[in-house]
Amino acid sequence: MNPSRSALRNALRSPRRSWVLPASVLVGAALGGGYGVLKTPEYAATSYVIVVPGEKSAPAAAVGFAQAYGRVATDLAVTGDAQVWAGVSAATLRSSVQAATSPDAPMISLTARASTPSKAVSMADGVARALVLNSTHASGSTGVKVVQFSRATKPVEPVSPSAPLSALVGGCAGGLFGGLALLVRPRRAVRAEARHSRQPSAAVPGPSTAKPATATAHRPEPESV
Repeated sequence: MNPSRSALRNALRSPRRSWVLPASVLVGAALGGGYGVLKTPEYAATSYVIVVPGEKSAPAAAVGFAQAYGRVATDLAVTGDAQVWAGVSAATLRSSVQAATSPDAPMISLTARASTPSKAVSMADGVARALVLNSTHASGSTGVKVVQFSRATKPVEPVSPSAPLSALVGGCAGGLFGGLALLVRPRRAVRAEARHSRQPSAAVPGPSTAKPATATAHRPEPESV
């Protein structure tokens, strides 16, 4: 039998430990549900821009420049201009906006997360507008420019987990920690119980049944006349 399964079964059979696992599940579910209720919902909006090559640039160069613009989309040079249209600070834009590129297409997606749908849209479109403006200033040397492909749409549902889902995750985590707590109980107690179960009962003293050895006297044989 697996030692871990045997230990868990013995722990569950013990009346003092049978409440540990259900209590851990309930505590985890309560904490997870409370976190889901108290946490501010978060909304995400995504704006798309595309890199267009100029007349003297090769079409394949647009993919490489898209990768480069995707890396600098959340730098201070871009977010410093985007904060004017987004209505938030540049530090908030750097921490709340994520840029993603494709290895096959010269497209950049700008996803912003905020506490309200309108703010998420403003942040995503603000960074996209600032990226278009910066690429226009550098188009003479790069030979490409960034144009708006699709504006962000207002999200209707939050992307953060709901309270029931948080409670479910918390209950699973609580059950896991409760099971681990039962398995890693002190080894000293386990060894003491094992020694107690293996200890033989003391022998009850009784009358001795051994017969005492009798000494046989050696008698000399009579001499013949």
